Amino acid sequence: MIRKNIKIIALCALVILTVCVALILRTLRHESTYETSFFAMDTFMSVKATGHNPKASVEAVRDAIMALDNDLSVTNPESIVYRLNETGACVADDDLIFLLNKSAEARELSNGAFNISVYPIMKEWGFTGNEFKVPEEAVLNDLCKALSVAEISYTNSGEPVKLSEGTMIDFGGIAKGYASKIAGDIFAGHKIKSALINLGGNVYAIGKKPDGSLWNVAVNSPDETHKYLGILSLSDKAVITSGGYERYFEKEGVIYHHIIDPSTGYPARSGAQSVTIVSDDPTLADALSTALFVMGLDGAAELWRSNSALFDFIFYDDKGNLFITEGVKDVFSSDIAFEVIQK
Repeated sequence: MIRKNIKIIALCALVILTVCVALILRTLRHESTYETSFFAMDTFMSVKATGHNPKASVEAVRDAIMALDNDLSVTNPESIVYRLNETGACVADDDLIFLLNKSAEARELSNGAFNISVYPIMKEWGFTGNEFKVPEEAVLNDLCKALSVAEISYTNSGEPVKLSEGTMIDFGGIAKGYASKIAGDIFAGHKIKSALINLGGNVYAIGKKPDGSLWNVAVNSPDETHKYLGILSLSDKAVITSGGYERYFEKEGVIYHHIIDPSTGYPARSGAQSVTIVSDDPTLADALSTALFVMGLDGAAELWRSNSALFDFIFYDDKGNLFITEGVKDVFSSDIAFEVIQK
């Protein structure tokens, strides 16, 4: 009798275990995809994720990016950056400290080709308010002199940030990359392992597609010669592009774009049409896409050879030539002939 009861108990336990395993497997398989689009940071953005309750995760990302946009705006009187520029001082929050540190890193790496203190020059050209003009050369010379001695003093979050007299900053060249980083952090916290963040062409691919394959990310073409420059197949990478075609104006037959060379005060004339950075670090990638556009192909290649563990790049010049670094040659495909830059 005892043995019979033991068998019955064992059988019941096995049934319960089987049911529990089935429920767990069913729950694991019950994943869905949610996507939303919105306008922020002067561009259209889309975010999609696959997992359990992806809607909550995606909407949390959207809300965080919208809040970040308001906080970093150079024109919104309520933003921390606006107050800093107007008064020369503010109390730093975590976002501001992170961006100041990452901007300083990019500036040092690029020998000044990326500089958030270029804002007064951008403003003089009218790129901040879409009231475009070609500044007087003497004015630009004075602004470049001021830029060369601009200082930003800060320590930690909760402590003061101070700008030297005449210094103003703009995170426009790094903000979308940081927004991608914030999105990635939120998805990680929600245990989302498959997501695609597209912030106006700045793409951050998290994990792999729901079917387990790599994400295919198109590299935009800056001209009408090609639909796109090529396709990158990857996971857990940011793909961020900068080009003069994104924002520009024409005056007396001359096109002036928004990517300013801090050393001259004029739009960069480096021979680049677009530069795409591929990196694990979306914030740094955003800054470096601007920096390498300013530096030109030779400077970009030299910087990459010294820091190839940090990033790879795709460079499309103003003659229609395409160059890629060897770190992406196995994941990049294109109908355009390209040259591989070796270490």
